Parts: sequence; structure tokens; C-alpha cells
Amino acid sequence: MFILTNILQITFIPKDYYLFLSFKFNYRLLNMELNRLKKVLSEQGRTNKWLAKQIGKSQVSVSRWCSNATQPSLETLWEIATALDVDVRELLVSNKEN
Repeated sequence: MFILTNILQITFIPKDYYLFLSFKFNYRLLNMELNRLKKVLSEQGRTNKWLAKQIGKSQVSVSRWCSNATQPSLETLWEIATALDVDVRELLVSNKEN
């Protein structure tokens, strides 16, 4: 695997090291909280089951979104915001510190 590190410099990285970097990156993403869906549902006194019924998705999908194991598509996030009557931005964790 080659990675372009500067405009004219190319560095060779062994495949097994690339796999390690890829795993480390994906592991970090798995542990990141990207959405606030669970908190917003709790604030409104709503359940995963209620949301699943409102947007026509499975309870399993909603549960995985609430635990941040997976993330809904942008279209689905829009549907969720509409069902919860909130701004779509309220469902996301900010990438900026206050």
C-alpha cells in the first residue's frame, strides 16, 4: 500500500500495518457518540418502539442508532427530526467545543 505523504514523496506501508491502522480508526468510530437520539427520546418521554412505528423502521435499527452502534442515513435522520418535532441539528453531537 502506498500513501502520498507530501506532494512528491510516496511512502510504502506494509499491508498488515495498514490493517492495524484501519482497525484502530474503525474502533475509534465505533466508540464515538455521533447522535443524540437516545437523549432526545428520553427528554420527550418517547420509546424506541414509538419512533420505529412513526418512521416505518424496525425496532432493532432504532435501538442500534440509539446506542450509536450504527448511524441513520441523512434522509432517515430528517424523518426522525420531523417525527420528534425537533431541528435535525439537535439529533447530532457537535464536532465543535463550546
